[in-house]
Amino acid sequence: MISFGGFTACQTTLQQEQTDTGTEKPDTTALSDDSLMNKIQQQTFQYFWEGAEPTSGLARERIHIDGEYPQNDQQVITTGGSGFGIMGMVVGMERGFITKTEGETRLNKIMDYLAKIPRFKGAWSHWYHGDTGKVKAFSDKDNGGDLVETAFLTQSLIVVREYFKNGTDAQQAIAKKADALWREIDWNHYTNSKNVLLWHWSPNHDFGMNHPIQGYDECLITYVLAASSPTHPIDTAVYQEGWARNGKIKSDLTKFDIPIGIKHNAQEGQVGPLFWAHYSFMGLDPMGLKDQYVNYEDVVRNHAKINIAYAEANPKQFKGYGADKGWGWTASYSITGYDAHHPDNDKSVISPTAALSSTPYTPKESLAFGRYLFNNLEDKVWGKYGFYDAYSETENWYPQRYLAIDQGPIVVMIENYRTGLVWNLFMQAPEIQAGLKKLGFQSPKLK
Repeated sequence: MISFGGFTACQTTLQQEQTDTGTEKPDTTALSDDSLMNKIQQQTFQYFWEGAEPTSGLARERIHIDGEYPQNDQQVITTGGSGFGIMGMVVGMERGFITKTEGETRLNKIMDYLAKIPRFKGAWSHWYHGDTGKVKAFSDKDNGGDLVETAFLTQSLIVVREYFKNGTDAQQAIAKKADALWREIDWNHYTNSKNVLLWHWSPNHDFGMNHPIQGYDECLITYVLAASSPTHPIDTAVYQEGWARNGKIKSDLTKFDIPIGIKHNAQEGQVGPLFWAHYSFMGLDPMGLKDQYVNYEDVVRNHAKINIAYAEANPKQFKGYGADKGWGWTASYSITGYDAHHPDNDKSVISPTAALSSTPYTPKESLAFGRYLFNNLEDKVWGKYGFYDAYSETENWYPQRYLAIDQGPIVVMIENYRTGLVWNLFMQAPEIQAGLKKLGFQSPKLK
């Protein structure tokens, strides 16, 4: 969910630095799959490393190489996107994109920053002004805690803790800071004494946004973390009645003869944007994960397969679609601003994060997509921080713009396919083990 105002050209130091992308036309014809993934991960990682907001070290909401920004918000940082970037830093240290010392320095800075900016019963807001630490309201009443964005960030705190907890004294100090931040979140407060989690709370507007978090969309991780909290956990009934809707979350519908498996928060028979299969599952491993209603491995894999089947069918005959060409629809920039694309809301716009972040589910087609972009569209879609956010071959539309929430999953999910690194770190956390068991989940990762 991203709000845009009018676009205005901003002549800033940041813009001048970004005008020269410093990239050449990529040639990947001879690259192995492993080298191809490494190239994509390393360049995309730079969004969160070189492109970070300097005061906080966290992820800018967006970076526009073309120099036009909405709402004068070059310094606005995003909570959820920053969580994705923090997990990406763990990947970066393991891959050697940065040294351990560099990673420790940045993560120390980040943990200290997160501890001192305004929080709301322990939860963070969606946006902050990175240079001042002040909240930037997402909307009129959304000026307090955002529990879903907080959950995306909290995944990364647990990953960092698990990564560093047995390390050097300096690393263990970072792990303790991350652990303290996660323990301070009052998940139970966000039930408002009901059996459902509410997305927002503000000291000014209380629960005035009145947005219950119910499945299925990108928010499963919120319930898993809330149930796993060692300090402020929710009851199992909150999950059963809130997220799972007492079993109504289950679906027997199919699309392109592929079972959907779960009732998406979309019109009947439709699947939502593909980020629903990514954001909750960057730390939470969906492979073999199931509760009494749903097999989440089938849900996420089939979601990607439905996108591929739609690309093959290509009912609107848009240019560049196919299982070994362009596919993948999610929330991203669009020709007319920003849109939550999916097969029933196709504007000829493809978002590279959709297919690339699905690599663990559909590796053959995801890597074929990456090669297609490199070999056919080249620097139309590839720049300083990896693949640009969205494009349309049909409309000859290739904006040079990035969004944190789209870049982050590419780095992390490709790594989960390659080594399972982030999945393994998150799933080994004792609180997550206990929380999943409490909610009745089964997983090969549960001991």
